[in-house]
Amino acid sequence: MSFLVLLLVLWVEKFSAWRNKIQQDGPWLRLLAKVEGQAGGVQNPWLAIALLVVLPLLALGLLLIVLEPLAYGWLVLPVHLLVLIYSLGRGDLQAALGPFRDSWRRGDSEAAYLVARRDLALEADEEGALLQRVQGHLVWQAYQSFFAVIFWYALLGPLAALAYRLLALLAEHAGQENLRERAVQLRHAFDWMPVRVLAASFALVGNFVAVNRALLHELLSWDITAAQLVIDVGRAACETPEPVLGEAGVSSLDGLWQLLVRAAVFWYAVFALWELFY
Repeated sequence: MSFLVLLLVLWVEKFSAWRNKIQQDGPWLRLLAKVEGQAGGVQNPWLAIALLVVLPLLALGLLLIVLEPLAYGWLVLPVHLLVLIYSLGRGDLQAALGPFRDSWRRGDSEAAYLVARRDLALEADEEGALLQRVQGHLVWQAYQSFFAVIFWYALLGPLAALAYRLLALLAEHAGQENLRERAVQLRHAFDWMPVRVLAASFALVGNFVAVNRALLHELLSWDITAAQLVIDVGRAACETPEPVLGEAGVSSLDGLWQLLVRAAVFWYAVFALWELFY
């Protein structure tokens, strides 16, 4: 059933508008504001995490336990699908990159700076650095929006996928510094394994030698951030050229996107074979 859910997620992602309707964070954000408004939640960040992350996971777990014996277990399929769609990243990455791509292709660096700040919340001191930041944004967002969620769902089910997204939301929206730090630490732990799995797969679908050189020294490092690792390895696998204004710069974004697509196809094939034979 898990592979069927993964296929349905792709269909929803590409051919429907369900994702925007399902990804409603309003109730959770109101709960976050309420928890942060209480003195106990501020002083004890672990209590806040228990209320904001663990409690929803317990509710989902109880729901799955209740539905599992009914209708031969098929009633849990829509729950898995809804949870997995909710757990994906927010926004449309390709649509958000569109105005920047158009400005960069025209050679209009001033417009590219403006749309990068407006649509991607990115800034840089010079043209080359801006394109590199956008390249990194593309790779990181593709990882944290899709691959990390799919990885945890395939490995441990919907509870792990939901936990990853709730921690990501907490790290992004928490107003209290100590609560945000704890969420970032937990998310770093969640990212450690999937980011290395994706980085290793880049070697199979990209430049193996360059990936091996970039990944080898950081493979078991706990200190390097997931974003930095996946961005560095992605650039190495794609042999990203020096940043230039114009069509060549846009082509570097296309090359990175194709690398990500190949890696996704590879892991879908691996999971399909696993389901078929095991």
